[in-house]
Amino acid sequence: MSKIKKLLVANRGEIALRIMRTAREMGIATVAVYSEADRLSPHVKFADEAVCLGPPPSKESYLLGEKIVNVCKELGADAIHPGYGFLSENADFARKVGEAGLIFVGPSPQSIEVMGSKLAAKQAVAAYDIPLVPGTEEAISDITVAKARAEEIGYPILIKASAGGGGKGMRIVDSEADFEEQMNRAVSEAQSAFGDGAVFIEKYIGSPRHIEIQVLGDQHGNTVYLFERECSIQRRHQKVIEEAPSAVVSPEMRKAMGEAAVGVAKACNYYGAGTVEFIVDEQLNFYFLEMNTRLQVEHPVTEMITGKDLVREQILVAEGNRLSFAQEDLKINGHSVEIRVYAEDPKNGFLPDIGKLVTYRRPQGPGVRVDDGFEEGMDIPIYYDPMIAKLITHGENRQDAIDRMIRAINDYRITGIQTTLDFCRFALQHPAFVSGDFNTKFVELHFSPEKLEPVFTQEEQELLAALAVEFFQKEENLLSPTHPLHAKPSTNWKNRLI
Repeated sequence: MSKIKKLLVANRGEIALRIMRTAREMGIATVAVYSEADRLSPHVKFADEAVCLGPPPSKESYLLGEKIVNVCKELGADAIHPGYGFLSENADFARKVGEAGLIFVGPSPQSIEVMGSKLAAKQAVAAYDIPLVPGTEEAISDITVAKARAEEIGYPILIKASAGGGGKGMRIVDSEADFEEQMNRAVSEAQSAFGDGAVFIEKYIGSPRHIEIQVLGDQHGNTVYLFERECSIQRRHQKVIEEAPSAVVSPEMRKAMGEAAVGVAKACNYYGAGTVEFIVDEQLNFYFLEMNTRLQVEHPVTEMITGKDLVREQILVAEGNRLSFAQEDLKINGHSVEIRVYAEDPKNGFLPDIGKLVTYRRPQGPGVRVDDGFEEGMDIPIYYDPMIAKLITHGENRQDAIDRMIRAINDYRITGIQTTLDFCRFALQHPAFVSGDFNTKFVELHFSPEKLEPVFTQEEQELLAALAVEFFQKEENLLSPTHPLHAKPSTNWKNRLI
């Protein structure tokens, strides 16, 4: 076993802060890396050391794997945690970390490679009797062959990029007449987005739920599942609201899905924290979709219902420790809901709304958790994902967690930009969500901009904005060198601006 003494977090924002907090609790020193756009970010201030990687664009900063490895070595760090996004599922980066004699807080490069290809993943799990959506088992490029396979599977079908994600390289085809055009588009988009034009075909499940299982494995062959997360409230194939456990999963279904997820993990000798994603049809049949070989954005809801710190477990596993608990030790405690607070305008197709956080006041209280990476007065950079924060609540049951979330949304104060807070409150109060009878088409079926009610009135927004402007003017005056506070002290006490 190799004890980690100093950890470099190769990420930014809320996830970098979240990882560093656990590292600090474990007595591990932290190193932050940042782009020029993030030089004043909280994660940079929180870390014990911080190094600028370069200009704002990711390819000139957060995606510079070799530079990050060199920074790690120069500062004497033992390990690198990639967070999510950026280099977290890059097998070459994980391999370079290991070759440099450093610990990668994540799975092996081989596991990342297998599960990074949807086709390779399907082939790997075939021996474990994992339910799969009917479809092709190999990439298809020949239109004639592809049409014949689509006819066998039966329309509607889904053309998907093998290396895809986030809805890119994905096309729904309702009939043979549309097949050729849609396949060419999928291949082109996959090549552009991932550098890999390989596509495959699956039966299209029209109204699915998106339910995923959190797994955790060590390097000694032990694997457990930490129950499910319901992730069906989405826009543009990306999640907005998650909860744990799911309102529709019975104990029997939970056990079956959990055991299937463990089988997926064992199929690629997985260790560390990972997520196995399933789609669930209207009859509650579940099918393996893919495995995310990293920490998920929505991991806090799992932490809230299990009492386990997943980042701590990741670090312990990376050090070579065995899992400290078995499957029978895990129990579901209450219910948890998470919303992603994006700088987006739900009234304008959820388009990003970049600007300054003129007012930023977090909700507080029992059972309320805010994972964020911003402070009042900061700008939301245009270069990265527009997520401001994750707001998480926990309650004794589902309704308690929902009620607490609605209260927390109403307490959240953000001005200067549009956010998804109004939409999330609308969704949480909608009869379909409250009853648990919803799927990934929730936005399409139930949402329209005119249904939104603002978290607070226009008059309140204007008042908050005016107060924020006054605050910043006073702060600027306070920081001025001519302010009396900066006069030479008349005593030996250190003169500090707090």
